[in-house]
Amino acid sequence: MSRRLLFACVALAVLRWPNQACAQFTDPRTYENTPAGINQLELSYAYSHGNSSIDTSLIIGGAKFDLNQGTINFTRYFGFLNRLMWVEAGIPVAGLSGSISGTTIRGSITGAGDSSYGLAMLLKGGPALSVMQFESYKPTTTLGVSFTFTAPTGLYHPKKILNLGSDRWSFKPEIALSHPFGPEQKWDFEVYANAYFYTDNSSYHGREILRQQPLPGIEGHISYSFNDSLWASLDTRYSFRATTFINGVNQGNPQQNFIIGCETNLSFNPRNSLVFEVAKAVVHNNGPAVVGFSVKYNYTWPGSTGKSR
Repeated sequence: MSRRLLFACVALAVLRWPNQACAQFTDPRTYENTPAGINQLELSYAYSHGNSSIDTSLIIGGAKFDLNQGTINFTRYFGFLNRLMWVEAGIPVAGLSGSISGTTIRGSITGAGDSSYGLAMLLKGGPALSVMQFESYKPTTTLGVSFTFTAPTGLYHPKKILNLGSDRWSFKPEIALSHPFGPEQKWDFEVYANAYFYTDNSSYHGREILRQQPLPGIEGHISYSFNDSLWASLDTRYSFRATTFINGVNQGNPQQNFIIGCETNLSFNPRNSLVFEVAKAVVHNNGPAVVGFSVKYNYTWPGSTGKSR
């Protein structure tokens, strides 16, 4: 059983929720096939430095923000109509501090952030397999879709700049193509297309209404498996638009962002693994000029047999 769980652990990526500290990436190898009936608990720490608060629509010239965030995430994989599906949920707790250059304005805040939830499915190349069946599975091209959203559960004070919540919902549909290649299929190339959609914040700066256009983006990931326990990736994301309106007035601030990063995933044994990530925004026109890193610990265990309905 331990060997079978090792296959499952290596196949699992960390929870897929994008956040500012991870530069809004969807993690590489998210849409690889994974045994049904597997559970994963993730504990993560992330740090980022940038010029925006938690809500990335709030870009302030001369501002410096430092975010320290801990997150608890849970993912459950299961079979549905003979395809692999998974659900996930995450709750962050963060500390945010900031200052504005040339002024005496500074502050800090600690508390809960906006919670996140997601549902995903492999449409192609992802049969729902038990852990035992997965031992003989050979990776193939997969096509997957997902829908994730954040709920406005984080700490929010309408009249303050520093907030751990955004006081609005956000939604992100995504479609992804993953293709393994090379000798022993050690390489994997992935392309993700997604977009963020936002509801209005009707208490922005107190009584103002903040509206933001969608933020579409495309991601590219290429990763290499050194062995059954270690793989690493190079990651990129380009996003654009997301112009904001305050009380109906166009702020003339469409974004153009290009982010690069890398990730290393190390499995110690069938149940335990560590993930290290770094990322930096190299182009950030009207977007968050952010650089950050994260460390994630994943604990994986089998649940039910995971048979498809």
